[in-house]
Amino acid sequence: MAQVLEFRLPDLGEGLTEAEIVRWLVEVGDVVTVDQPVVEVETAKAMVEVPCPYGGVVTARYGEEGTELPVGAPLITVAVGAPASGEDTGNGESKGSGNVLVGYGTSEAPARRRRVRPGQRVPAGTPGTQGAHGASGRASTAPATPATSTAPATSTTPAASATPAPPVALAAPEVSEGPVPVISPLVRRLARENGLDLRELTGSGPDGLILRADVECALRAAATQVRAAAPAEPTVVTAPAAPEGTRIPLKGVRGAVADKLSRSRREIPEATCWVDADATELMRARTAMNAAGGPKISLIALLARISTAALARFPELNSTVDMEAREIVRLDRVHLGFAAQTERGLVVPVVKDAHVRDAESLSAEFARLTEAARTGTLTPAELTGGTFTLNNYGVFGVDGSTPIINHPEAAMLGVGRIVPKPWVHEGELAVRQVVQLSLTFDHRVCDGGTAGGFLRYVADCVEQPAVLLRTL
Repeated sequence: MAQVLEFRLPDLGEGLTEAEIVRWLVEVGDVVTVDQPVVEVETAKAMVEVPCPYGGVVTARYGEEGTELPVGAPLITVAVGAPASGEDTGNGESKGSGNVLVGYGTSEAPARRRRVRPGQRVPAGTPGTQGAHGASGRASTAPATPATSTAPATSTTPAASATPAPPVALAAPEVSEGPVPVISPLVRRLARENGLDLRELTGSGPDGLILRADVECALRAAATQVRAAAPAEPTVVTAPAAPEGTRIPLKGVRGAVADKLSRSRREIPEATCWVDADATELMRARTAMNAAGGPKISLIALLARISTAALARFPELNSTVDMEAREIVRLDRVHLGFAAQTERGLVVPVVKDAHVRDAESLSAEFARLTEAARTGTLTPAELTGGTFTLNNYGVFGVDGSTPIINHPEAAMLGVGRIVPKPWVHEGELAVRQVVQLSLTFDHRVCDGGTAGGFLRYVADCVEQPAVLLRTL
């Protein structure tokens, strides 16, 4: 007899709490194998194909393409052990998965009976042995209500309901017992900022999960009650009409960028200094390197090598600030991020251990990460962990910029376009290849003298690449 197992959206790591369904890779009735990708989702970090840890027949899907789901929400149900198309699918047991996604392991967890707080509503059809959502977002392997392989993909379930039911206040006095069924920290923050007790709500999500829509509905109901109880005003004030125009949701990569840049502006007291440099000799050195044969050396790789040498001299700029401990943490390794503009928005891939790479290795890694950014295949690990960022905005045809620091880093080196300009060289006016360099830094980690020393050393290496040989 087939056993129907529910596979939930796993924890994809890096603190991500939700993901948007981009494309379903299976249909209801399809036979899937262990670790076969079943859905492609977009997080705030990257596009990810999610593999299913069970093998069997897909009996239901939850959520249409474009739907945003929290970690722990059901994705699909799979009938394990049921024959499909006259073929034997195995002995009916779910084998361990070798998947690499964070949040669900390679063995099944024992089913747990769901605890229902006094007065809490239970969605109709919820199995009594269904595991409750945990804070870690692990997929529960407790059997769900059996479904046939012909179940339509749009079957009505508590997780697929188009409009969440309005939250209802619990009447029982013991509402403080048991955990609050909330996964998303955004939902907790919204309730906390508005003084709303989550224990007084009944969630409309799976297993009573409290969603953002539930909190917003409760806040609207409370506002309506306040207006009804207020005395009538002698005059009616008409609220200004909402501005006309196209509204673009801040979600996915764009939403993550907005949150990070806003946090950087709020928390980091940044300052910027800049200098013009004669890059003629650096361009000649690169031409000579590439003429000697072997893999081509990119200009950004040379600038990265100069940056890591400068950070070895001024380690204050390869650090982060821990305000809770009131400490500056100087980092021993340089993980160099670089800004890359893609169709999905601005991303910052990270070259790990850039300080131990030579120009050839740096060129190859920059090329690999740039191609992955262009195709949207960067992993969350390749987009996090940076300690210093190199921003080549010269590719946009501009000379200078005052960029926002990539929180929680402490500095960013900006490079403008390299163009022929009049320049005094060896006492005479000449046309030289000139570039503007800028350094935006966290004023908490150092003062202007350190920042100026770093930028001057970078400029000296650009003007006279032989200076760099002293550190090689």
